[in-house]
Amino acid sequence: MRYIGWTFLIAFWVVAGAFLHYTLPQRDIVRIVRVFEERQDLNDWTRIFWSRPDEQSDTLINRDVQFLQTVRANGNPMVYRNEDTGWSWPPYFKFDTSNLFTEAADAVSTRAAPEWYVITHYGWRNEFLTIFPNAISLRPIEGPDASKGIPWVNIIVLTLIAAIFYAIWVRWRRFRRARIDPRLEEIQDSWDAAGEAVSQRRGRIRRWLDTWKSK
Repeated sequence: MRYIGWTFLIAFWVVAGAFLHYTLPQRDIVRIVRVFEERQDLNDWTRIFWSRPDEQSDTLINRDVQFLQTVRANGNPMVYRNEDTGWSWPPYFKFDTSNLFTEAADAVSTRAAPEWYVITHYGWRNEFLTIFPNAISLRPIEGPDASKGIPWVNIIVLTLIAAIFYAIWVRWRRFRRARIDPRLEEIQDSWDAAGEAVSQRRGRIRRWLDTWKSK
C-alpha cells in the first residue's frame, strides 16, 4: 500500500512539473533569421499544443500559422510559432500577433551583423510531434551574453503554489492528528483487546481440554 501511495505521489508531481514547465513563461536569447507564415495540419492528438483563440479552432483541420525562425546564442536553431492566446489557457491574453510578427520581421539580422533579442515564450519544441513554443514578446539586448532578466512571474507563481500546498499540508496534519489518528488508535486498541480476549478464550478451552486428558 505504501508503494502505491509513493507511486501516485511521484506521478502527481511529474505531471504537475510538466504542466508548469509548459505553461510558465521562459526566455531565450536569440538572433532572428526569418519570419514566415505556413499552413499547418491540426491533428487530433497534437491539437492541445496549438492555441485556441476562437471556437473555430476546435473544428478546423488546418490553418495558417506565423513562425519566427531564430538561432540561439549557442548556435542551435529554434523555431517559434506566433499565435494569439485570446481568453483561453494559458492566460497570457495575447492579442497582438500581428504586432509581434512585424517587430520580429524588423529585427531580422545576419550572422555577419547579428542583433540579439530576448524572446519570451511558453510551450515546448518537439520535432517528432511537430509542436512549437508560442512567442509572447520580444525585446532587444546588447549581446548574447546579456542578462535575460529576473523571472518575476515564475517566482510569484511558484511561491503562491508552494504557499497553497504548504497551507493544505499543515491543515491536513492538524486534521489527521485531531480526527484520524485517534480513530486509528481506537481501532488498534479494539483489535488488541479482541486479540487478547481470543487468546484468553483459547487458553480456557485448552485448560478445559487438558482436564479431560487427565481423566
